[in-house]
Amino acid sequence: MHYTCGMKEIRNRPGMPPSSEKSASFESADVNNADRWDAPAIGLMDLDAFFASVEQLDHPDWRGKPVIVGGSPHKRGVVSTASYEARTFGVHSAMPSATAARLCPQAIWTSGSYARYKELSQNVMSILLDETPLVEQVSIDEAFFDVTPGRFSREHPIEICRRIQRRVAELGITCSIGLGVNKTVAKIASEREKPRGLTVVLPGSERRFLAPLPVETMSGIGPSTAKVLHSFGIKTLGELSRANIARLEGALGVSGPRLIRRAGGLEVSVVSEAAAPSEAKSVSNERTFKEDLTDETEIRAAIRHISCIVGRRLRKNGLKGCTVTLKVKNSVSSSHTAQKTLSAMTDQEDQFGPVAEELLQEVWHNGQPVRLLGVGVSGFDAGAQKPIQPALFDEQDLTPSDAIRQGKKKTRSHRPPLSGVTDALKDKFGSDVIKYGRDLRFEDRVSDTMPMGKSDV
Repeated sequence: MHYTCGMKEIRNRPGMPPSSEKSASFESADVNNADRWDAPAIGLMDLDAFFASVEQLDHPDWRGKPVIVGGSPHKRGVVSTASYEARTFGVHSAMPSATAARLCPQAIWTSGSYARYKELSQNVMSILLDETPLVEQVSIDEAFFDVTPGRFSREHPIEICRRIQRRVAELGITCSIGLGVNKTVAKIASEREKPRGLTVVLPGSERRFLAPLPVETMSGIGPSTAKVLHSFGIKTLGELSRANIARLEGALGVSGPRLIRRAGGLEVSVVSEAAAPSEAKSVSNERTFKEDLTDETEIRAAIRHISCIVGRRLRKNGLKGCTVTLKVKNSVSSSHTAQKTLSAMTDQEDQFGPVAEELLQEVWHNGQPVRLLGVGVSGFDAGAQKPIQPALFDEQDLTPSDAIRQGKKKTRSHRPPLSGVTDALKDKFGSDVIKYGRDLRFEDRVSDTMPMGKSDV
């Protein structure tokens, strides 16, 4: 294994074992400083083609073959993840499944298992937490981590990253890591060499690393922001780092100066300690339909169905929120959201669900085809109740004779008994043990359940 330093290269340092991983790029002209790290060390670990890799792990006969995780190509599905074998045919995430099937007719298709992906993701996060308590998971397959020398370990950050990659490989999957002095650099570096890449941007070389890259490379710069920047003649991060602050602030508001600092590698990043469930910013769920919904009755039923899933997650994590969000995406991938804040905290779908239905009129026009629906609850109470594991039949459900027999006075709980009982049944026997009639109509019409945002429980 070798390390590329600009146009030069150095061989493995003593004590660094050989590896099957790809070369680690050092974006620095100063070879002599390769062993020093006297600045923050922020890493971004990204699991390679995660969903597809898990499927190949669980199905050995699929290894080396093109695998696509996503909705059926016969029912207007969308590609979630494609293995690297499938990507050589031009298949990529978010591509219509029908297009992917034409590009790679020999691909193996699967709808996948989110529960399995979550299980492996948690195992990977445990590996990161073994190295540092400062782990900030941003999605099921990505996490920032802080391995600044002297903070929790005196070991060199590069050695730690190498060990993380080896331990992840022991799980049967691979990851790519970007390492730099802040999150922006680490994120961009992680995408430089995939799969199994380790790209390191040494302290002091951030500006040189970022300067030639298109502005769209940096997170936070979408099509509309890029259009504004292009109108000013700004097309690279180097040009953005030298932009007039006042001019950009006038065009983009407070985000303008922040983008300039980030483009110059001057961002100061803080990696948040792994959040407990009660510290989550939102709890949400969304469903992508294999065939568009156009009937209002069906759309409202779907919102109620999704609200039940969100309600159960809220109660399981002891959370109550007051802000309800509805997300609607139509068949041309145009997404719209609406929010409403309630007067009181709740974890009950029969309270926030109807509000989500009311929001429908703000983001949907009668007859418009709906491809995806999402419901979320946020604005949590810091003093919300702890997670509750209700008994299958709580005291409020006892008959008078039961209460007398047990020597208990029949009381009425403040918590609606139906949700408590259904939660307990599902926890004990699985989510399919009890369903509302409305659930049945959607069983064959949805793709895998996914959270709406990266901050979800």
